Amino acid sequence: MSDTSYTPPKVWTWEQENGGQFASINRPIAGATHDKELPVGKHPLQLYSLATPNGVKVTVMLEELLAAGYTGAEYDAWLINIGDGDQFGSGFVDVNPNSKIPALMDHSGDKPVRVFESGSILVHLAEKFGAFLPKEGAARTEVMSWLFWQMGSAPYLGGGFGHFYAYAPEKFEYPINRFAMETKRQLDVLDRQLAENRYIAGEEYSIADMAIWAWYGQLVLGRLYSAAEFLDVESYTHVVRWAKEIDARPAVSRGRMVNRAFGELHTQLHERHDASDFETKTQDKLQGESETA
Repeated sequence: MSDTSYTPPKVWTWEQENGGQFASINRPIAGATHDKELPVGKHPLQLYSLATPNGVKVTVMLEELLAAGYTGAEYDAWLINIGDGDQFGSGFVDVNPNSKIPALMDHSGDKPVRVFESGSILVHLAEKFGAFLPKEGAARTEVMSWLFWQMGSAPYLGGGFGHFYAYAPEKFEYPINRFAMETKRQLDVLDRQLAENRYIAGEEYSIADMAIWAWYGQLVLGRLYSAAEFLDVESYTHVVRWAKEIDARPAVSRGRMVNRAFGELHTQLHERHDASDFETKTQDKLQGESETA
């Protein structure tokens, strides 16, 4: 092992410059750093997010609900740029005291309801509209088990493997190997499950698929950490099959665009307030293609 040995101090202290790419937004204290009210649009559902995997889970769910005919799922999506520290504004902290995206305000009832943590938002929406989550019994329990599996496993993939492989200021063998091993174990868990099931929890598409696809589906499709070859993702054939099938869903394509502020311009939709917003982006893409033809 080539890592330099480190002896932890008796009392840990925060060194702001030590943290890699996201050092400027990570800190050991909670609460707001500045006053900033959140905007509120015309729809009962107000989403404050960014198109990271956790954000994509929710925008995919909302677009799937709309595609299924649930008109009450119309929503306004506002961009929270975590690189600029928007998540530490007072309005956002009021919605999510943990200062993480996504966060949702549901104004459809007599009293506004705040919902934070992506898994909680998925369950809230599924129960609200009676969709993508079985109402009772073993089928519901299976979906919930896989949803909680994803919520528990994501820190190993994102905060563990993704951080040390892609974002840490220095690359060390031990943490990369440790989290690569765990990521591959999790991919194997999924591959074995999907060898016997079309979707994660059986033959029906559910919020478990949306949650897991946003992380592991995009990983095997080569969209996370530029690590597909390193992790030999093509060897997980059942995961790849499932990831491609979900990726082909129109609602998933739209959900990936919402609150996206990176990548090619035609894939970005910083804010979403109406279905026609996607039509504008499509026209922009077609115009760009004709200009380069």
